[in-house]
Amino acid sequence: MSDPPESKREMSFWEHLDELRSTLIWSMVGIVVCGIAAFIFKDILFDHILLAPKEKTFITYRLLCRLADWISIPTLCIDPSYFNIININLAGQFMSHMVISLVAGIILAMPFVVWQFWRFIKPGLTKDEVKHSRGAVFTISLLFLVGVLFSYFIVVPLMVNFLGGYQVSEMVSNQIALSSYTGSVTMMTLLMGLLFELPIIVVFLTKGGVITPGFLKKYRKHTLIAILIISGIITPSPDIFSQLIVAIPLYGLFEVSVAISTKIHTRKQQELAG
Repeated sequence: MSDPPESKREMSFWEHLDELRSTLIWSMVGIVVCGIAAFIFKDILFDHILLAPKEKTFITYRLLCRLADWISIPTLCIDPSYFNIININLAGQFMSHMVISLVAGIILAMPFVVWQFWRFIKPGLTKDEVKHSRGAVFTISLLFLVGVLFSYFIVVPLMVNFLGGYQVSEMVSNQIALSSYTGSVTMMTLLMGLLFELPIIVVFLTKGGVITPGFLKKYRKHTLIAILIISGIITPSPDIFSQLIVAIPLYGLFEVSVAISTKIHTRKQQELAG
């Protein structure tokens, strides 16, 4: 009897390990290629993207000023240009250039990386699982990029304004180190990108029986309070409108996760009953 086709044959542990190694290598190649492209276009990366949120001409500040005029809340109109970014290390600017290029490479290559890992896990899924997972690569990539954009246009400008302008005394001026600024911006951006993957995480945890819709609903109030606290920390002023700008999308993300968990849990119960 002839051997089964390669696509149907069960792979050994070492073959799985080899596939994983290949997936990691190709993912790294994608990140490095995108990182090199970001490194080459230094002016765009720094002047027009990374450092833009510290200038008062940034689109978020202009829109907030219009909103401030419309609803008569002057504190919403903010100007973050009252602090300077300096470099205090000999290799500081070069290292920042390298690190930021790597982070940009990760963000730009994320759809390719997700696709590579999807190719790795797809052979181990059943036909029904593959059917219900259609569009997974697009959804995961989209949620990550939406989180990155939300951070860049909403969270980062508010954070930069608040932390960059915070003073314990008028006798102490803010001279922000380049590494501190870039580190804070990139950390927050990647964190928000990962946070927006919450619905995907909920899908896997619900399917695995780790969480239930009841568990999420039980801690709904706790989640809302935590989101409001986080929003209050990163927004520039104590007015409720600036907090809601951050809090509403985050809480909406949680409610989407609850809805997804409920749908999956209901389907599982119907399958068990049938």
